[in-house]
Amino acid sequence: MFVRIVKMSFHSKHIAAFQKMFEGKKQLIRNADGNKLLELYQDKNNPEIFFTYSYWEQESDLENYRNSKLFIETWKQTKTYFNDKPQAWSVDKKVSLT
Repeated sequence: MFVRIVKMSFHSKHIAAFQKMFEGKKQLIRNADGNKLLELYQDKNNPEIFFTYSYWEQESDLENYRNSKLFIETWKQTKTYFNDKPQAWSVDKKVSLT
């Protein structure tokens, strides 16, 4: 399993639109083949910054999702809200304590 972390920064005027769009698509994203978890975070000090964490069984699952109509349409819309270039990391989970 690995984790995809995406940092996005939005214009303040677009935050509500992004959150509404995410609310409508989150279950579709979570139901993508190989997706095991989807989380959305908002920075406590800068409300324009958001992070998504998604857990994937295999890198090919993420790549299949990234090539899907759902991702292409969602990302196209999301990009219109940005005030800075997004950043993304793919990381292997090493330890998790609960």
